[in-house]
Amino acid sequence: MAQFKSDLLNTLSSRGYLHQCTDLEGLDAKAASSVITCYVGYDATADSLHIGNLVSIMMLRRLQQTGHRPIALMGGGTTKIGDPSGRDESRVLADNDTINARIAKIQTTFGKFLKFGAGKTDALLMNNADWLDKLEYIPFLRDIGRHFTVNRMLTMDSVKLRLDREQPLTFLEFNYMILQGYDFVELYRRTGCTMQMGGSDQWGNIVQGVELGRRIVNTEFYGLTTPLITKSSGEKMGKSVSGAVWLSAEKLPPYDYYQFWRNTEDGDVGRFMKLFTDMPLNEIARYEALQGAEINEGKKKLALEATAMLHGQENADAAAETARKTFEEGSSAGDLPTLTFPGAELAAGVSILDVLTKLGMAESKGEARRLIRGGGAKLNDVKIEDENATIKASDLQNGVAKLSAGKKRHGLVKSA
Repeated sequence: MAQFKSDLLNTLSSRGYLHQCTDLEGLDAKAASSVITCYVGYDATADSLHIGNLVSIMMLRRLQQTGHRPIALMGGGTTKIGDPSGRDESRVLADNDTINARIAKIQTTFGKFLKFGAGKTDALLMNNADWLDKLEYIPFLRDIGRHFTVNRMLTMDSVKLRLDREQPLTFLEFNYMILQGYDFVELYRRTGCTMQMGGSDQWGNIVQGVELGRRIVNTEFYGLTTPLITKSSGEKMGKSVSGAVWLSAEKLPPYDYYQFWRNTEDGDVGRFMKLFTDMPLNEIARYEALQGAEINEGKKKLALEATAMLHGQENADAAAETARKTFEEGSSAGDLPTLTFPGAELAAGVSILDVLTKLGMAESKGEARRLIRGGGAKLNDVKIEDENATIKASDLQNGVAKLSAGKKRHGLVKSA
């Protein structure tokens, strides 16, 4: 039975996006009776968005799928300030030309997830530099700054955590939440936007914007956040072997993107399907019921669906085929050395050190340990961090696990 009146909140809740909301009942009623315009902001801190941005992009997608209008707001103005949230030091500030060049590359990503146009629910792409760059300092302080108290601002996590760690917070960064709050007001004036979404680390800034909107334009604004997405192991999601998981094919090829999803931890498959694909919930439930080595079918499905959404079906199919050949046939690396273990041994776990030694990637266990400590050993293209790790049946993809020492030496482990 539906928990909410609106398709929007039922969708966000059932797929795992809903964390905090400034007025859940009010938002539900409004979403059930009218079209809501909602925005998420993205600063241009690099020339590509990354996997950490994908949750909020998918939230905008869900918003549009349930009959509402999304705005992807580029932070051409706020990037010049730098969001202090979750950071111990100031961002390196970029000049206008660099920021604009980044935005030009970033904005193409949104078209993969959102439908843009002139329709009632078609997405809008906007840039807060259009109004922030034109602000006059004294009028802005008098009209907007007077609604913020330093007492309240000091309680916000983005400020409090930095100060608690005795790390400097510049006056420039201290202004960030005021400008973000003003974005909300300006978007309302230009588009009728009454809702902002973001990650849980943005909750304080979003609440400030909601309150500012009520005071200045006397309108009910809404804020909603998604939980911090972590893996089953507790690790923050978003890193691959080589660093950030970029959404640009120029910075991360489709095959590597596919492999990131293919290496999802067993306990995360269903949850990530809900968050990062359009798969129906009843289909996801069937994959969630899989156990042991069978869960690999779910991982392949997740990787295929997520890659197709970002890079297109053709690139996703090609990545899946490359992975199949690499792990099943070993064809991408020629005749690879292979070890075969009985299923019972793999169920218990086979020592990584033993396998590296037997495959000839290390002359001794001591050398294998040094290889791992130096970051040169990988299992299924993922860096091995623990020298006491084992290879288990669940690590096999299409019946095979690939071990690598550096970029050129590879070997396979199979089940008998």
